[in-house]
Amino acid sequence: MQHSSIFDVTIDFSRSHLIFPTMMAILLCILGLAILATRWRGIAASLRSDGHWPSGIDQPRFFGTLVLILVYFLAMPVVGGLFPNRGFGFLLCSAPFMFALSVLYMHGRDTRKLGIAFLSALIATTLIWYLMASVFNLTLP
Repeated sequence: MQHSSIFDVTIDFSRSHLIFPTMMAILLCILGLAILATRWRGIAASLRSDGHWPSGIDQPRFFGTLVLILVYFLAMPVVGGLFPNRGFGFLLCSAPFMFALSVLYMHGRDTRKLGIAFLSALIATTLIWYLMASVFNLTLP
């Protein structure tokens, strides 16, 4: 009989790419519940006021964010399928997604702000991609 310890790790490569998205989904749910728990009165008042959902919503940014998220999640497996098991789907979809989201929420767009948004999207996603793939040895889509 083989003796195992808590330090023995077995990796199922057919499912290992699901670890990070699952962790992020759990974290986002916890944060969402924390927001609801601490701000429920304001949320309820916003939903009840003047018949619009919610009152004072910035519709272009709200719906633009939803569209960007949808495109991001639909594109990532397609792009990742072109370069299997390398994480390029994450890298090649996350950088444009972060840049587009930054531009969507940017006030007073100018060359400097656009350059900062571009560099931040490129550097952040490349760093995350490198850390996940090389340091933590996790596969990304």
